[in-house]
Amino acid sequence: MLGAAALMVGGGAVLAAPAQASTPVDFPTHCIPPAVAGLPPIDGTSTASVTVDNASPKVGDTVKVTYTLSKAAASNPTDIALPADVVTPRAVVVLAGAQTGTVAVTGPKSNPPIPGKGSFPALVMTGSFTATAAGAITLSPGDYTIHTSYVLELDTVCTVTNPPAPVSETVTASPATQPNPRTLALGSAQGDPGATVAVTGTKFTAGAKVTILALAGSHPTGDVTTATADAQGGFSAPLVVKDLATTGIVAFEGVSYDPATAAGPIAYKVNDNTPVPPGSQKLNASVIPGTLSMTQAGDTVAMTPVNFGQGGPSTGALQTVTVKDFRGAAAGWSLTGSVTDFKGPAGAVIGADKLSWTPSCTAKAGSLSACAAGSPGAVGTTGATLATTPNGTVTGGEFTAGAGLSLNVPAYSAPGTYSGVLTLTLT
Repeated sequence: MLGAAALMVGGGAVLAAPAQASTPVDFPTHCIPPAVAGLPPIDGTSTASVTVDNASPKVGDTVKVTYTLSKAAASNPTDIALPADVVTPRAVVVLAGAQTGTVAVTGPKSNPPIPGKGSFPALVMTGSFTATAAGAITLSPGDYTIHTSYVLELDTVCTVTNPPAPVSETVTASPATQPNPRTLALGSAQGDPGATVAVTGTKFTAGAKVTILALAGSHPTGDVTTATADAQGGFSAPLVVKDLATTGIVAFEGVSYDPATAAGPIAYKVNDNTPVPPGSQKLNASVIPGTLSMTQAGDTVAMTPVNFGQGGPSTGALQTVTVKDFRGAAAGWSLTGSVTDFKGPAGAVIGADKLSWTPSCTAKAGSLSACAAGSPGAVGTTGATLATTPNGTVTGGEFTAGAGLSLNVPAYSAPGTYSGVLTLTLT
């Protein structure tokens, strides 16, 4: 991480309710009421949905799962009215596709009063799983149990009649980002023009052709050689370095230099021993590389208020972020953001997944790199991309990034001001 900054974002009237399902599915269910109720099994239809906080994780990431049972096939099994906060649901979410298994989810003891033999309210359960395989992973609502704790401890157990239930959500996991293990070492840090420097490397792909190249800043010189990595991924090769502008040496596999997978550059200097003609003076000038940095115009964003009973978007604009890439190197950069849950009075919380943004990015005239804005969508705790620039032969410039912000607030949310922290990270 090269840089990080945080800013506070706050809204007007904000939620105290869990996220509602957006893609419910119906499935036949066989429910067995508690024996004390004296009721026969119930065959009916349940309606539920599964949502996640991150639909595009990397292998190894944790994905939060929310199972919303909007209509249970069974109801209060007794004639006794149930008071508030006595119902505790639990269930499983079924995984299929690239990864199989089940995810256990549970809900809080939270419900409105329920009349005798009355329908259960919508029940929300959460859990999590770790993505272990790359590819599409489908999620379906599975068996559930509704536990009531009033006078007696009773369980109504419901199973999917023809499992699995229809798919409600799909997660597409990508392979985990692997660190670049390649290393490079030089036999000397400087030499006269035309001198040979011993170059050794490790952790390259066994049998790969490796290009060893001298650079002048981020530009290749004409000094280059190749080697073949041995069975252990190592190599050793001599490189003749002639160009007086040489600043470093790199090694890479494949047909082109990619800073993300190359080894180096390792600093190397060619001694300028060119004789100066009589009556002349040698003039040496240099350009010193700078840093990759980020600043922001402020640390607080005021979001528009939302009316109680109506809900809707609470909007605002991200404080302008300025990125200065003065490294004079070949690598681009990435600016990402993640946000915490919004917290307010009496413990009410609005989930981080309810904040979305529409990024923008502009390169200052004369910049060497092009700036690309991230995709519109949810920010969440796992983060999203605000802006990027690509790798290139030479990169750099000055850029301004921003985003329109929108917080989705449910109707009848408790009035008050809630705040979350959005952290920006530059790498």
